[in-house]
Amino acid sequence: MDYLLEGEETARLLFRKVLPSDYDSWLPFHQEPKSTQYWDGTQPNPEAACEEQFTNIFLRHKNKTGGMNALILKEHNVLVGLCGLLVQEVDGSKELEIGYSILPKYWGLGFATEAAMKYKEVTKQNKWASHLISIIQIDNSPSQRVAEKNGMKIEKTTSYKNNTVHIFRIDLA
Repeated sequence: MDYLLEGEETARLLFRKVLPSDYDSWLPFHQEPKSTQYWDGTQPNPEAACEEQFTNIFLRHKNKTGGMNALILKEHNVLVGLCGLLVQEVDGSKELEIGYSILPKYWGLGFATEAAMKYKEVTKQNKWASHLISIIQIDNSPSQRVAEKNGMKIEKTTSYKNNTVHIFRIDLA
């Protein structure tokens, strides 16, 4: 399942499928060193990192292992971030993760929280999963705050893709 919220909305955001033409708008995320400061193993070259991310987004759609939506600011019709549900394997178990990233110029404005809360709500309504997780590097306090505002609590600390992470979880039952 791709878990896309195509056409769904929040107060400020419109959810749509990520398009190849979003690449140039998303590249500034990878050009900002703070975007990847918490995660080891990302491409050092911004263009290569953005290409790798877009390749993975489209592979996930094709393979039905989750998907990312483009988050469009309705007021200005511009891309502000990405958010979606991703099938992940954590410590040998398949999990459904809410993942989110926001373009640096829109950090701190609540877009990640708004989008993540919408995904939680729709997941519960559609009974896509009994719980959701977010995989967050242990020093990434901004992403941890988003998870906490979404009602998630730290379930455990583990290693994921050679990074020490907290697994935040919320039960939806």
